[in-house]
Amino acid sequence: MVELVKTSNPVRISFLQAVLADAGIETFLADAGAASLWGSTIPARLMVDEADLDRARRLIEAAEAG
Repeated sequence: MVELVKTSNPVRISFLQAVLADAGIETFLADAGAASLWGSTIPARLMVDEADLDRARRLIEAAEAG
């Protein structure tokens, strides 16, 4: 798996996971425990399979654009 997004915003992570899940893209949330413990010092990383990376980026762009 490769890093798609790194953020300390749990709402954004949740939104992006839902967008990707709706499209059938499996995600993994790395460093979530550290992020919840240390806040913005250690951001969580949303990971996807490398084969899904380009499609996931396009979906996120579209979703965040509105």
